[in-house]
Amino acid sequence: MELHQLIYFKTVAHLQHVSQAAEVLAVSQPALSRSIAKLEEELGVPLFDRRGKSIFLNRYGRQFLKYVEKALQEIAEGRQVLLDLQNPNHGCVALAFLHSLGAHLIPDLLGKFRQEYPDIRFKLYQNATTQLLDQLEAGEIDLCLSSPIFTREGMKWAELFTEALYVIVPQGHRLSRRAHIRLEEIAGEPFITFKHTHGMRILTDQYFAAAGIKPAITFEGEEIPTVAGLVEANLGVALIPYIAELDKANISFLPVSTPVCRRTIGLAWRENTYMSPAARKFKDFVMRSCAASATFLTKPRT
Repeated sequence: MELHQLIYFKTVAHLQHVSQAAEVLAVSQPALSRSIAKLEEELGVPLFDRRGKSIFLNRYGRQFLKYVEKALQEIAEGRQVLLDLQNPNHGCVALAFLHSLGAHLIPDLLGKFRQEYPDIRFKLYQNATTQLLDQLEAGEIDLCLSSPIFTREGMKWAELFTEALYVIVPQGHRLSRRAHIRLEEIAGEPFITFKHTHGMRILTDQYFAAAGIKPAITFEGEEIPTVAGLVEANLGVALIPYIAELDKANISFLPVSTPVCRRTIGLAWRENTYMSPAARKFKDFVMRSCAASATFLTKPRT
């Protein structure tokens, strides 16, 4: 069994199309078919079911694929270890984070970090909480910043900071001049929230359940500025953290007295797997930086 056979098998398994796999791998279709056939002969079982020109991964193939992916990932990590040993202050960090952290926190962290380590590069991803954790679990990223903090098998978390959540209403709304409100006071209002994969939606649902009310959801957005824009257009109210981009929006931020509404931002990484020196340096830097700043953030007073 040779390495290229495993790579060929994995590619065909994912595409389930021999000609497309041959194009991706830059080999001829007959050569790819012979390699797969030789692998099946060596294993003693077929890995695919063939129906005309179509090819489908069978139960033997699905089982074998799990081990092939794990083996290829181990080999890739081993290669990366050797490269990192040669260049400990170089490398690339794959970092994923919530959309709401992309305007200020991430640029600030990256800017300060690169003053110390100018040769370390970054691959950046923005996504919702569920997708971030899926990427981390699949080994596509080294670190992610997300909220709320979930526990998944094989992951570790470090709490970075906590920030207040506010009910936002359009200026001129009946509640807009209040110093603070109870969450139950917006029970009858049209409510704008986030899609179910977003951490803010998970938190929102938890806080409404704690208040014993069911919001009348009218819109589900992807990002905080979008939700705030719908509120500004007088289409409803929402529960969000403060972000500086909304300073000029025609909305009012209302602190919530009951229940206390907050979100915690955490840093996550995979446990018991290789982490490059570059990723370790950045992880330690983020934890030091956030520990040195405020642990509870609120909207600045104007």
